[in-house]
Amino acid sequence: MFKVQKDEWNTGFQIMFENGWTVSVQFGRGNYCDNRSMKFVGQEIVNKSPDAEIAAWDENGVWYKFDESNTVKGWVKSDEVADFIAMIKGK
Repeated sequence: MFKVQKDEWNTGFQIMFENGWTVSVQFGRGNYCDNRSMKFVGQEIVNKSPDAEIAAWDENGVWYKFDESNTVKGWVKSDEVADFIAMIKGK
């Protein structure tokens, strides 16, 4: 299943897999990406970025850890996003 992040910033999407894991890819204002410090003007929609913030959690709400303390990874390029999605799908 797919879910578009629907808020005033239109910042990204989530993919839910049959294995119970969800991957989040976010790239709007406030996310750990090139758009992080973007100013919000009117109904501005963020629909592109050279990088994104990624995270994942299982059906019990347990987050994937990139290391001992980080459950979110920022400034990730598209190839690494694709590799992360494939890795989570394969869990």
